[in-house]
Formats: sequence, C-alpha cells, structure tokens
Amino acid sequence: MSESEAEETKISTEPVDNAWAMKIPTFRQEDNPHGVVEESSFATLFPKYRERYLKEVWPLVEQCLSEHHLKAELDLMEGSMVVKTSRKTWDPYIIIKARDMIKLMARSVPFEQAKRVLQDDIGCDIIKIGNLVHKKEKFVKRRQRLIGPNGATLKSIELLTDCYVLVQGNTVSALGPYKGLQQVRDIVLETMNNVHPIYNIKALMIKRELMKDPRLANEDWSRFLPKFKNKNISKRKQPKVKKQKKEYTPFPPSQPESKVDKQLASGEYFLNQEQKQAKRNQGRTEKQKEAAKRQDERRNKDFVPPTEESAASSRKKEDGSSTKVDVKALKAKLIKANKKAKSS
Repeated sequence: MSESEAEETKISTEPVDNAWAMKIPTFRQEDNPHGVVEESSFATLFPKYRERYLKEVWPLVEQCLSEHHLKAELDLMEGSMVVKTSRKTWDPYIIIKARDMIKLMARSVPFEQAKRVLQDDIGCDIIKIGNLVHKKEKFVKRRQRLIGPNGATLKSIELLTDCYVLVQGNTVSALGPYKGLQQVRDIVLETMNNVHPIYNIKALMIKRELMKDPRLANEDWSRFLPKFKNKNISKRKQPKVKKQKKEYTPFPPSQPESKVDKQLASGEYFLNQEQKQAKRNQGRTEKQKEAAKRQDERRNKDFVPPTEESAASSRKKEDGSSTKVDVKALKAKLIKANKKAKSS
C-alpha cells in the first residue's frame, strides 16, 4: 500500500457524520497473498421451471466465477447449485457474494443482473412478504400495488433507488447499492402494511431534490415530506342509540326500595284485606272514568265546529292592509303623470 492510501485508511477509521459517504478501500490480492486455508462451499436448490434457463446460462456462470478463482457445479438430478472456493481464491468474502448470486438466480433473477452482486459496492436483499398479510386476497392486492399498472410503480422504485427489484411469489429480490437496498426494504414492508408506495416514492423524489440544495444540508427535511394519514374507519356497526356514560363515583348506588318499603311509605302496609281491596277498586274505577272520558273526546272530535273569526277582527285586518302604502309605486306613478303633463 502507498502512503496516500495508508492515510485514507487512517482517516476512514475515525468517527464520521455520514457513514454512506465513507470510501471503502478495495481489497487486492496483495492484501492476502497466501489465499484461503480451508475450502468453503454453499449450495442452494432451484425450482423445476428454472432448470432450462440455468442449463443454458451455466457456462457463463462458470466463466464469471473462474475470474474470482471459484468453482461452480450444477446438479440437475437434485435440482441444486453449488459454489466452492479453490486453492487460488484470495478474497475470503467472494464466496458469500457467489452464494448470493446463485440464490438470486434460483429466484428468477436473470444472470446479467445477478452477476453484479460480485462487485464490492453492490449487495442483495431477499425480502420475505408471504407472512406479513394473513388473507390471501389482501396479499395479492398489496403485492400488485407494489408492481403497479404495467410495472410502472416498480420501475419508479428502481429509478429512485438505483436497484434492480423483482417481485416473485412470496419474496421480493432486490439488487443494488446498500443505501438503495435499505430504501427498497422500507417501501416493500410499508406497502405490505397497507401504506401506498406512492407516499414513499414522493418522499424519495423530494429528498433527491433537497440534496441538490447545499443550504438545506443541516436542516430538518420532515416539513417537506408528505405525511401519511390512516383513513381506515372501523367497520363495526355502531348502535343507533348510544348510552351516555354516567359520571364515575366511588360510592355504590343506593339500594332500590322493596315492595314492603313502598307500602310502609304509603301506609298501605297497615291496612287490612278489605281496606286494601276497596283501595284497589277505587283506583280501578278512576282509571275507567279517565279512559271513558278520553274515548268520548275522541268520538266527539269530528262534531266540534271550527272557530270562526269575528267581523270586527276581519275589518281591522282590512284596515291595516289598506293603511300600508307602496311608496315606490306611488312615486313612479307621479313621475309618469308629470312627464305626460309636460309633453302635452
């Protein structure tokens, strides 16, 4: 390593405000001249429908991995792909990158995109979305919302995050720079939690514009970003008449009066059987009289003559109406008469 590179590495180890702005030093063959000690290998299964494509592309996979001194094996009987290190492999992390590449290829990512994972500044993320929504109809609807009409939403996410995104079955495969992968994961998880991706896409577009202004570098951007309001209302049927809650009191309610208490209060308790019977008969006869009275009023209602206004009150009304004079009409009439007089 040269002196300038050594200085850079020293500076990069110090605490920084923005970790994304750090430059990661490249790992060269001179850094590990002895290579790896043990052989490492990773295997992954692939579905039946990917067999034909992988068979066609496998020579290119082997050629790509041989540049990094890795071995690749395709087992069509078991339906698996295997990557291994060799004696010449000098990068210890390249086997992890190769494992990610075959994982992506097993999940329908084309080889042209999957081989980008082998670069140092490119990573991948496989987001499992199958268990986030319980109902299948909701899951399909929200997954389609992530793709958008003719894949427009997915394309806009790719453009804003600089990542390749593929929605396949119960997973979302993302491939690109690490900062973009973090943004893709946030968008996917919020979409499956019923937040429309357009809110996050708008926020990313606004952030991209704000980054261009150096004056807003140290300011809070939350006032510029769109705020999502949850408009989901409870579908539970509300009662027509809602009972008003009584004010809370620490004391228990008073005990209701029993039948004996009411009789003691009215004095009925001390009466004998004949007196009680006479009182009941009296109450019954009073109720019958009231009912008969109401019945007579209802029957005689049609025969009651309507009230007529007296002659004096009608004259007063006429006099009152005659005293009211329309001043505007009278004024117009006088002007018209004056014009006629002048013309004659």
